[in-house]
Amino acid sequence: APASTSAPATSAPAAATADLKIAESTAGPIVVDGKGMSVYYYTKDVKDSGTSACTGGCLEAWPPVLAASDTPTVDGVTGTVGTITTPDGKKQLTVNGMPVYYYAEDKAAGDITGQGVGGVWYLVAPSGEMITAAAGY
Repeated sequence: APASTSAPATSAPAAATADLKIAESTAGPIVVDGKGMSVYYYTKDVKDSGTSACTGGCLEAWPPVLAASDTPTVDGVTGTVGTITTPDGKKQLTVNGMPVYYYAEDKAAGDITGQGVGGVWYLVAPSGEMITAAAGY
């Protein structure tokens, strides 16, 4: 019993952080995780397929954005947020039926170095649209 009474105090700050939220970038408003890291769509994924086309070595460069719970929380994201189950049984976040990923080369909040990589990786707009325009460099 003592453990359960102290748990809400330690987990409250984590629960207050949204799984996905909005941040400003040189590409305009984008979807980021609770720590401000940019998330991306992979154009080879099939909307509402329930699976990710990024497997094997792809996942080393583009790790899945995982949900903290079965009911992801969002702040400012107007696209439909859900989850799919990864091959190892985790919950990968989706926006408008498309899985989202991190880019391993993004080192700090606000980095968008994955934008347009290979012509198949793109930032996610708050509406869930894919941002295919070049970033402002």
